[in-house]
Amino acid sequence: MKTVGIIGASGYTGGELLRIVINHPLLVLDFVYSTTRPGTNVSETHQDLLGQVELKFTDRVKTDIDILFLCLGHGNSSTFLESHSFLDSTIIIDLSNDFRLKNDSLFQGREFIYGLPEINKDAIKKSKSIANPGCFATAIQLALLPLAKENKLNNTIHINATTGNTGAGVVSSPTSHFSWRNNNLSWYKPFTHQHLGEIEETLNQLQGKDTDILFLPQRGDFTRGIFVSSYTFFDGNLNDAFELYESFYKEEPFTQVSKKELHLKLVINSNQCFLHLHKHNDQLLITSIIDNLIKGASGQAIQNLNLLMGWEENLGLKLKTSIF
Repeated sequence: MKTVGIIGASGYTGGELLRIVINHPLLVLDFVYSTTRPGTNVSETHQDLLGQVELKFTDRVKTDIDILFLCLGHGNSSTFLESHSFLDSTIIIDLSNDFRLKNDSLFQGREFIYGLPEINKDAIKKSKSIANPGCFATAIQLALLPLAKENKLNNTIHINATTGNTGAGVVSSPTSHFSWRNNNLSWYKPFTHQHLGEIEETLNQLQGKDTDILFLPQRGDFTRGIFVSSYTFFDGNLNDAFELYESFYKEEPFTQVSKKELHLKLVINSNQCFLHLHKHNDQLLITSIIDNLIKGASGQAIQNLNLLMGWEENLGLKLKTSIF
């Protein structure tokens, strides 16, 4: 059994990570760190965990932990690590964007590996430090990796993606509270979203050249999930496209290629990404759907942990979703 510490577990992502960790057969939750809730029962914040976890939030960090998950706001993970010294053997998985880009991956003698298993599996298995991808970045990259691998992203890629309310975090803002989101739809950060950097870095590395991406993110009036529509030029037919995608993902337990059109509820509460392909004239439309809190965050973090520990990739992640 490996001991786990979670830094910043009072939010949506941290809460999902808690739920997965306490049900993982090879993990023991040791401490849950919070500067705002020390001494408070974890189940007071995450009420569904009543009777499942007896721990209280603490403001003390145990540095001899086996595995450390960082669920902090963007820019805060590096600050936290600068003020705490962990063992070289401690596995650190960061769910922020602090270490995702190549230029940011070296920190305090550690090299953070970009944790997208479908493309970096071998490197993840050899690492002790993981930079978990962003939620939009996960869904978009999984939609485009097979094309990039075959050097077929030679034209502008148009992407429209809608995320649920939990993508904005647990702290309310003018555009995240119920009365604003309900029966509403809006875009934000058009063509400049912070996940573009990691998306472009992966695709450019695969192709050996720059890709041209136009990405329009949207806020949806639902709780969780991301629905992505990407389209670009493709010179083959639809059967060619399906063969390409099915071959690329044939060994991947959490990325499925569907012949049927998709709707978001298919993947909610799961670590799955579903993909669907549609051809119109010379344009290939790739639909990708994920749960932003699981495959887009906490579930993928556990998937990465399983890989680097040499465990079954789906250990603790056989989550069952409901479409109703």
